[in-house]
Amino acid sequence: MDNRKVYLDKHTNLLQLEEHMYPLVDVDKPNVFRNLFHYDEIPKVAFNDRIVPHSMPDEIWITDTTFRDGQQSRAPYSTEQIVRIYDELHRLGGPNGKIRQSEFFLYSKKDRDAVYRCLERGYQFPEVTSWIRASKKDFELVKDIGMKETGILVSCSDYHIFYKLKMTRRECMDHYLSVIRECLETGVSPRCHLEDITRSDIYGFVIPFCVELMKLMEEYQIPVKIRVCDTMGYGVNYPGAVIPRSIPGIIYGLRVHAGVPSELIEFHGHNDFYKAVNNSSTAWLYGACGVNCSLFGIGERTGNTPLEAMVFEYAQLRGTLDGMDTTVITDLAEYYEKEIGYHIPSRTPFVGRSFNVTRAGIHADGLLKK
Repeated sequence: MDNRKVYLDKHTNLLQLEEHMYPLVDVDKPNVFRNLFHYDEIPKVAFNDRIVPHSMPDEIWITDTTFRDGQQSRAPYSTEQIVRIYDELHRLGGPNGKIRQSEFFLYSKKDRDAVYRCLERGYQFPEVTSWIRASKKDFELVKDIGMKETGILVSCSDYHIFYKLKMTRRECMDHYLSVIRECLETGVSPRCHLEDITRSDIYGFVIPFCVELMKLMEEYQIPVKIRVCDTMGYGVNYPGAVIPRSIPGIIYGLRVHAGVPSELIEFHGHNDFYKAVNNSSTAWLYGACGVNCSLFGIGERTGNTPLEAMVFEYAQLRGTLDGMDTTVITDLAEYYEKEIGYHIPSRTPFVGRSFNVTRAGIHADGLLKK
């Protein structure tokens, strides 16, 4: 206790005691939280009533995965379609660039052509970034194109570490750090996508790993971002819920125990349990500057956090659109239906044909009497 540093928290303006350091727990057998995620039962939400404080950042923003996760559940977009949608995202984000980044695959020629075309636009926002696996071979694609930032898939649950990658936690961490170090050596900023974080050992693997990432950032003086990936949609926003399902608990742990600045944290949600929007807003409230979305929620399985939803969440939480142009959302919905052939369900909030339409007699009668 005597050796722990006392420092001034610039966000709360209160003196804080340096937190306990969490070393890697290199287990022999995977911890898959079978007590919460039994194969034959609906996943459980348990509580320990440990409440963490709100910590809304000074600035928040949206990032886009329409051309990455958004293409994992539908026919790929053409290059022309990608460029058109990218132009509209730039317009939607407004002069303050509230749609901060957009990520792209690099594996096919079509993907790379789209990246080059979007880079030629010269927009500051959305910044064009890429997504790769934690593979040095994949990283060659990033170097060839000259990307300034790339997402790197770093699976962090024992399901993935032991059963998919066939590694121990130590082997996995060392592998990830070697790829990320190579990324930093070439001056590229890595964005670490912590896949399946809501089934991972937060304090046995995730926090120790992120502590090492922050050390690399300090060494190279290049930002290292952390993406909180609720891959299966298991995250919850209930106060007092236990980790790894607690989104407030995860964001708090990254900020306070791993020392990750809010501007380097973003949340990526999936909608398997109808919680993508709530969890994304919660991530903002507890200290993540970024939330990662796709247009109309199009994404793997039940989809991602709808980007248009977070535009309106932003306005409700901040009291302003900060220059975002919501008419673009309608333009994009029409483009998807008429040019891409994607049917938007009529009851979809903000963009469905039945949005703001009432047919119930009592409601219609009330409107007529106004």
